[in-house]
Formats: sequence, structure tokens, C-alpha cells
Amino acid sequence: MTELVRIAPGALTIGRPLPWNVYDSDGNVLLRQGYVIQTNSQLEQLFERGRFKPRKIERPQEEVFEDNRERNPFADYPDLIHTLEATLKAITEADPSAQKRLLGLARMMERTCTEAPEASLALVHLYSVGPVIHEQILFYAILCQFIARQFGLEEKRIAVLTAAALTANLALVPIADKLNASNTILNDEQREVIRKHPERSIQALRAAGVNNKLLLTIIAQHHEQANGSGYPKGLSGTEIRPEAEILALAERYVAMITKRAYRKRMNITDARKLIGNLADGNFRPAIPRALLQVLGDYPPGILVRLQNNEVGVVTRRPVRARGPFVKAIFGPRGNRYSGTFERDTSLLEFNIRALEEPEIMPSMDFSLVWGFRS
Repeated sequence: MTELVRIAPGALTIGRPLPWNVYDSDGNVLLRQGYVIQTNSQLEQLFERGRFKPRKIERPQEEVFEDNRERNPFADYPDLIHTLEATLKAITEADPSAQKRLLGLARMMERTCTEAPEASLALVHLYSVGPVIHEQILFYAILCQFIARQFGLEEKRIAVLTAAALTANLALVPIADKLNASNTILNDEQREVIRKHPERSIQALRAAGVNNKLLLTIIAQHHEQANGSGYPKGLSGTEIRPEAEILALAERYVAMITKRAYRKRMNITDARKLIGNLADGNFRPAIPRALLQVLGDYPPGILVRLQNNEVGVVTRRPVRARGPFVKAIFGPRGNRYSGTFERDTSLLEFNIRALEEPEIMPSMDFSLVWGFRS
């Protein structure tokens, strides 16, 4: 059995789902992934008693950096974060394995999104309360997969776009979490790091032997604006690759729905309105439209109140004339169900009445709610 490691202070926060199972010192599960810590006393007890299973950093040189198991995005989430961290570290250190790692991770992301699309989209919304930079990068890659397919991009270009989404913010990784946690105005040095991060990410990739021209172009252009107000070159219109605009929109959407120290997160209705406005000159109109089509009115992972007063989580987008589908968690009187009950919201009694935005998200066993066996 993998040696259990004590949880470091700061690794868990109140109101956010656990990213992995928590064990006691004997290896028994204390809390499952998806449990939401409600109080400071719970948090202190977890730091005192809780353990987790770390992934091994050392990997044999001959190992293929790819995992071909059946995809369960929730069970895979900690491994995806770890693999991304290892991949970016390999690029930063110009490790000979860097390109192989990046291609393997991009293929894992593609398989995850194509084999389990609803759960993959749910990850973005369930963990967007206060994600760290590596989580945000995973969300960018997931959204790029969906937007690109809806937009009609060919598979080879989607693969390159996914790799670009995973690496475009490489140069921001050391400072991003600190910036997101700060409510002070950026200083000149921080602004310069942000402005130059595409160029510095490209330099690191080239030094690590990653020289795909399209990938580097996407990264170089993903902060350009169709109206010419972007950086670093002030490109406009069709001078900007559609892949770069897709990545820019994925980043913009994640920023909208993510909580920052200096502002609240946006709900899905307001985010959708803002995305719709971006079709008016900020992007090729088909790209924001593609994201709106991917999300639907109620994307997987958000909480809603139904016409019968139940509260549940959206698990699947509409299929033909049915749905979206919701797993009811709370009964009409606010009682927590011992299990979950699927509701087809196209039926009158289960119509969605409103978004539900609790201060602290309810705990869920994500794998169970989405029908995975493990």
C-alpha cells in the first residue's frame, strides 16, 4: 500500500469539495472525494488526523506517460493534476521527457472529455470555487476540447490546441495563486510578468524541445483581441488563429465563474450573458456561440432548485427533447436524501425554478452521483 502522508495546512479549505479521499493513519477512509468541509473545527481535525495517498514523483525513464484505463474524471482528478505538475516541471527543467509527457497528458485529456463528457464539464463547475493554477489549467484544456469540437475544428488541430492550453500559462505558474489571493492593485513587476508570460512560456517550450509551430502560435496569440487591443503584437481580426481565440475564451469563462480575493464568482446566467456579448466584435461570433451551445442553460456541476422545491445537481445536458437531468440531493422541505434521485427537468413538476447558490456547497460522492463504480 502507498505510504500515507499527513495533510499540510492550506491544502484544504472550507466550502470546497475535497479533491481526493482522506484516510486515517490506519488507511481507513475518513472522508470521500467531494465532501465539503463546513467548519474550522472540522478543518483542524483533518489536519490532525487526516492522511492522503501521494503519487510517486519518480518515474522510470522508459515509462510511457499515458494512462489507458477507463476514464472516470472524478477518480482521475488528483492524478491529472499531478501529471500536469510533473509535465510543467519537466518543461521548465528542459527534461528530455517533456514533449512525451505533454503529448501523453493531452491524449489523456482528450479521452477523458470524449469518454465522459458530462463528468468532465462537471469538474470545471464543481471545483471552480477557488481553484489553484494547475486546476485552472486543466479547466482550460477541458473547455478547449468542447469548444473546438462544437466550432468544427479538425481533430489534429484540437490535439495541438489542448497541448497549448496545458502550457500557455507555464510562466505564470509560480505567481498565479498569489495574484488570485491578493486584493491589491498589481505592481509594475507583476504586470510585466503577466504581459510577457506567452513569450516566456514559448521560450521554455523551445528549450525543452517542443517546437510545434501551431502550438507556439496559439500561445503567442492567446491574449490578442479581435479589435486590436490585445498583446503582445496588437493583432486583429483574422490575423488571430481561431485556436488562440478558443483558448482565450476558455480562460475568460473560467475567470468568470472562479472566486477571487477581490471579487465574487459569477453565476452561470450572468456568465452566459457576458459570453453572448463577446460575440459582438471581441471574438469570431461562432466561438462564443460554440461555448454557449456546449454549456446549455444549465451545465453539469451546477446546483438548481426544481419546481417541486427539491435541490439537486445537474448531471447531464439535454438529450433531444428531454433534460437537463438533475440528481436531487435535498427534498422539498430541505431534508437531505440518503441517496440521490434522477429528475428529468423537461417534466413539468421537475422544471428548473432557479439557480441555487449556497454559501457552502453540499457534500457529494461525485463518482456515485455520476454513476461511476469507483
